[in-house]
Amino acid sequence: MTASGFGTVAFLGIGLMGSRQARRLLDAGYRLIVWNRSRDKAEALAPFGARVVDTPSEAVAGADVVVLMLENGTIVTDVLFAQGTAQALQPDAVVVDMSSIKPAEAQDHARHLAERGIHHIDAPVSGGTLGAEQGTLAIMAGGEAEIFGRVEPILQVMGRPVHVGPHGAGQLAKLANQIIVGVTIGAVAEALMLAQRGGADPAKVREALRGGFAESRILELHGQRMVERDFVTKGRSITHLKDLDNALDAADRIDLESLPYTALTADLFRGLIANAGDLDHSGLLVELERRNAALAES
Repeated sequence: MTASGFGTVAFLGIGLMGSRQARRLLDAGYRLIVWNRSRDKAEALAPFGARVVDTPSEAVAGADVVVLMLENGTIVTDVLFAQGTAQALQPDAVVVDMSSIKPAEAQDHARHLAERGIHHIDAPVSGGTLGAEQGTLAIMAGGEAEIFGRVEPILQVMGRPVHVGPHGAGQLAKLANQIIVGVTIGAVAEALMLAQRGGADPAKVREALRGGFAESRILELHGQRMVERDFVTKGRSITHLKDLDNALDAADRIDLESLPYTALTADLFRGLIANAGDLDHSGLLVELERRNAALAES
């Protein structure tokens, strides 16, 4: 057993986020088995003590805790149930799904795992690659409070975990986060575009707004990217669009008829991806500029 009180932890999904989260667990002394569809990404963790395997079922065999950091709900379902992972899990193991998926998918996964005597926590995150690297992620967890308490030490290595309710509640909290972030990115982009078009210096406008009621992490970080026109992907627009579409799906399932800000922001991201590609999500500015140029030409 490690000093943490856990035996083996399996980590499935070694992408931009997962690689950094797994590295923090290794640095904290956890015994880690890792799997990724592209093995070379997982191999990068081998020098730090991770054991790399070829299949997810091999990774989870004998693991006390399994952490998932995968692209979407369809992939999570496939990895858990179509690739034999759930069958390879030992009874009383805990699956901590840190992927961003639909709340209904998380609830469905929890139900099917429970039939096998396996626990489930949905624990999506916010904070990007920097938060993953520094261990400062906001972690929103849904599931049974007792099981959350069992895996909380692991989550604390990666960030600030908060238990927000039953199965699926973590995903709802993540969708709330993505609505706030997406809408605010759009508002900052609109504001800076308006300022620049009217003759003000957008960098100075951003500086003037800092510390007032408009202050936010979005104005600080994404506003700076807009000023510098640095749209190299740090937060993928296609992923943000997926989350906003999931929010609209969740709203429909619980009979919320209208999320107008969410719907408009999703439409902006759709336009951005179609016309400029999968830029950083601060690239909403590019889509707003495109739409205004089109209006000017009409």
